Amino acid sequence: MKPDLFEAPDYYNLDDLLTEEHIMIRDAARAWVKRDVSPIIEQAAQDAKFPKSIIPGLASIGAFGPYISEEYGGAGLDQISYGLIMQEIERGDSGVRSTASVQSSLVMYPIWKYGTEEQKQKFLPKLASGEFMGSFGLTEPDHGSNPSGMVTRFKDAGDHVILNGAKLWISNSPFCDVAVVWAKDENDRIHGLLVERGMEGFTTPETHNKWSLRASATGELIFQDVKVPKSNILPGRSGLGAPLSCLDSARFGIAWGAIGAAMDCYDTALRYSKERIQFGKPIAGFQLQQKKLAEMITEITKAQLLAWRLGVLREQGKATSAQISMAKRNNVEIAINIAREARQMLGGMGITGEYSIMRHSMNLESVITYEGTHDIHLLITGLDITGENAFS
Repeated sequence: MKPDLFEAPDYYNLDDLLTEEHIMIRDAARAWVKRDVSPIIEQAAQDAKFPKSIIPGLASIGAFGPYISEEYGGAGLDQISYGLIMQEIERGDSGVRSTASVQSSLVMYPIWKYGTEEQKQKFLPKLASGEFMGSFGLTEPDHGSNPSGMVTRFKDAGDHVILNGAKLWISNSPFCDVAVVWAKDENDRIHGLLVERGMEGFTTPETHNKWSLRASATGELIFQDVKVPKSNILPGRSGLGAPLSCLDSARFGIAWGAIGAAMDCYDTALRYSKERIQFGKPIAGFQLQQKKLAEMITEITKAQLLAWRLGVLREQGKATSAQISMAKRNNVEIAINIAREARQMLGGMGITGEYSIMRHSMNLESVITYEGTHDIHLLITGLDITGENAFS
């Protein structure tokens, strides 16, 4: 395994916008990725296996619910700290960041925001420590971009409900201890249910043969007459807005995380360009290679500014869903484009596991699709600026 020599680009001195605490948190996450993720991640991707051994480390750097209040086991950090942690983790691997994003924004967040005190005390501390791992069930086999069409349902049965249906493309599902599942009641109202490992009729088969997010565990959530206690229903909010608010938090994390992947590809290409000699000089001295690198650092810098401003707005409670969509779409797009350009700069070496670029490129093909596809986020912006709904 080659040593992790990553140096983060900061062309506009954005560190000046961060507090000392922000920098300390980011640097701790960066050091952990270099020590515990980089040495194993290529093999994990080759083996298509999530390295569970890193779960305690993710918890130790505050990756699980960093903004959750300390009384429930979280770190009580601000939104920019959350973003910076996601950036550093995705610099290591998008699949590992997916694991942390799901745990934080899609499992802990709805329990924290919409759960009862008993639910918070039961689940949040164990999720924060990594003792429990969670998953989020919204997407179904026939309902992705249109979650309101979901067919997973539950019906009243006294002190419990009976849940039937299935969810697909679920990160962490094969090993989750609890799943936050969104389903319709008998009046077609969407509610969140906490489905626990061991409940009869609840299974989580793994999805195999992926060419993307290979170091992340993906699977299904299947419910066959699962008895869920009514005490496991999230009472604080119902309707489609509840799961969408969770996706806002996750998409915010993705907007930061994608920068990490882009920075890693840029840093790898820059270093390689200085070492690779062709026609008697480093390829960094050729105009086309300088064009690629200059465009990469320009787009990274713009994405960094976009994410930072969004973090400020979100911390102030002012960030809109449409603003979050714009950042997710833009930053993932620049990351995938940078990965493709960086791969070309490395030539044939760019497709090997000796470098991270091809793995990032494959991973980003999923990131550009999940939690709102590239096109859907475009239409969200279109709706916001025109007032005209192009979805139907």
